[in-house]
Amino acid sequence: MSIDTLFDQLKHPNPHMRDRAMWELAEATDETIIPRLMAALDEEDTTYRRAAVKTLGAVGPTTVPPLVEAMLNSDNVTARGSAVKALAQVAICYPDIPFSEAGMQGLAKAVHDDNPVVNIAAVMALGEIATPEAFDILLEAFKTTDNIALSVTIANTFGSIKDSRGAEVLQTIIDDESIEGYVRESAISALSRLELVMNNQPPGGAS
Repeated sequence: MSIDTLFDQLKHPNPHMRDRAMWELAEATDETIIPRLMAALDEEDTTYRRAAVKTLGAVGPTTVPPLVEAMLNSDNVTARGSAVKALAQVAICYPDIPFSEAGMQGLAKAVHDDNPVVNIAAVMALGEIATPEAFDILLEAFKTTDNIALSVTIANTFGSIKDSRGAEVLQTIIDDESIEGYVRESAISALSRLELVMNNQPPGGAS
């Protein structure tokens, strides 16, 4: 099947057709694939844009440099947000490959993007990566932001990362009466989720 046909199938209403095209593109060696997927990150067709995001994730770590570039430098907020989501997809599709340092540093900056489409997605991406470094970036962002929506999202994300520091950090947030009430409420529910996550952890520590 030609590359053009596969790109057409990324727009198909049937998700199975899209997924099949996604994996065929991910396994192809055509050097035009990544640039064409990158060009779709601000596509008005939501189905196509989301399929391009997933396909960039399926292609894998080689997409990280252009995605970081788009995430930090595009003037288009949709493209920036899509780039962040594609980075999260790389982490989801390749959990056994360490996430690149350039990707981590890019997300550390994207957490402070002015637009919630980007900064909230960056928090979610760091939650998917879920390494100690991702936890550090989120903790630093929590301490330095005055954005309540971002603080709530970070507190919630602490509830899903298997990091031994999570419970202590969340308890500190809960106990700090200078922190906005809604953020502290989010920390309470995140702490109960984290306890479930940690209790369900397989023998031998984090997987």
